[in-house]
Amino acid sequence: MGNSESGLLTGKDAGLVLCLECNKVLQYEEPEEGCLLLCPRCGAEVHFRKPDSIARTWALVVTAVVLYFPANMLPMMRVDFMGSPDYSTIMDGIIYFFKEGYYFVGSVILTASILVPVFKIIGIILILCSIHFRWKRWLRHKTSMLKFIEFIGRWSMLDVFVIALLGVLVNFGFFTSIQAADAATYFTGVVIFTMLAAINFDSRLLWDAAD
Repeated sequence: MGNSESGLLTGKDAGLVLCLECNKVLQYEEPEEGCLLLCPRCGAEVHFRKPDSIARTWALVVTAVVLYFPANMLPMMRVDFMGSPDYSTIMDGIIYFFKEGYYFVGSVILTASILVPVFKIIGIILILCSIHFRWKRWLRHKTSMLKFIEFIGRWSMLDVFVIALLGVLVNFGFFTSIQAADAATYFTGVVIFTMLAAINFDSRLLWDAAD
């Protein structure tokens, strides 16, 4: 929809509000003091925009940035062979696969574990800065990027899934075993916080800022 300046009314300008739980469109009525506006279908609290969406998204994405560094600097996996432990980071695993000629596997882990988290963090920060500085260009592309970030968020856990699978399959007691190391916790935090940042953000704020 366009904005009121172009002659087209937005839902907010028309007094319409969307329930984010059941997607019912309601005619907004100012609730009495101390009361909440509730959806008549599902009973959820209804707002024109998600409350404190920008502040929550900033908090979540900054937390993801802080966790990203130990997630990549600390060892992700511990391999015990004949009682001798060996640690490897995410990048160590990627380099190993490329050296051994497993380019496809190395590329998948590089994309899922390094490039995708960076893309999600930079993308969300770019969207937040777009609102702060009221950038009016590429609004549709930014909205689509946010949906894509939310969609691919779960695939960043590929590295953790691989370690969990290896921990089950390669477990021969004292002879050899594989376990997740310290970075796995931080990396999981990066994935979770970037997913929550994308979910908590209200993309309609992009259009509000542009108007």
